[in-house]
Amino acid sequence: MTNPNDNTPLTRTTVRIPTPSGEELEAWFYEPAGQGPHPAVVMGHGLGAVKAGGLSPFAERFCREGFAVMAIDYRQWGGSSGQPRDELNVPRQRQDYSDAIGWAAAHPTIDAQRIFAWGTSFAGMHVTALAASDSRLAGAVAQCPLVDGLAGATLVRPSRSIRLMAVAVADRIGSLFGRAPIYLPVSVAPGQWGVADTPDALFGEKMVTPRESVDWNNRLAARSLLSIPMHRPVRRAASIRIPILLIVAETDTQAPVAPALRVAQRAAHAELHRSKGGHYDVYEGGVAFDEVLRLEVEFLCRHAGLAT
Repeated sequence: MTNPNDNTPLTRTTVRIPTPSGEELEAWFYEPAGQGPHPAVVMGHGLGAVKAGGLSPFAERFCREGFAVMAIDYRQWGGSSGQPRDELNVPRQRQDYSDAIGWAAAHPTIDAQRIFAWGTSFAGMHVTALAASDSRLAGAVAQCPLVDGLAGATLVRPSRSIRLMAVAVADRIGSLFGRAPIYLPVSVAPGQWGVADTPDALFGEKMVTPRESVDWNNRLAARSLLSIPMHRPVRRAASIRIPILLIVAETDTQAPVAPALRVAQRAAHAELHRSKGGHYDVYEGGVAFDEVLRLEVEFLCRHAGLAT
């Protein structure tokens, strides 16, 4: 395992990955030192977030440990193409992961037999589903994952949920007539109008705000909310046959803990860690970051056959 304080410059290039729709994913591609083929990690962020909003500290450390790393923006988000902007579509984002995995598998310096998927928060939904279905993966890391969209919807107060769904339906109807999306702020103070008004929502916004100048607006097309409850990869946990590390926060206001614990119980080769603090404490600056990063590095290196 490398020195966690190692600040040796890394090679990061921006690449464009074609998709079947004709749109392109923008990804940051980190290449480790030495000759390949290298194991690889494909990374994606959570609801309303982009790769520049907190993925770099993880990607850089993984790269220093010997992994090629791809941190992607989903279509319609960040540096990737696609319209309308800032709309969440679960099957589309899952396909984006799949396309990035395919790109990695075809890259000459990457070992196609040692590709791992990593996802945080809402991306944990994609990673859990892929762990149960994508035979190209050697393992997966799901960090504070939302693995049951229906259970996630129950975290919202009923009165607020009704208002959000009403706006979402109006936005979906408007889309049928070619109208621009109705946008909702993602993170707001308690009592304000937006998707998440939990006590830690603004702390979360701070943690995922990009440190670079990128296309990011802390907003979400309201129509995005309609399909989330239908996606419940927790129900496929028993089909997961690859190693999967689940990082589950002690107190999580954004992703229900119980479904994630069920994944850990049902997946044949699951490893579980209960991280300190809340949903956003796993990011750099949070109370759980150092420990979580250490555990993820150890897990990835062990299953990739790298010395730690």
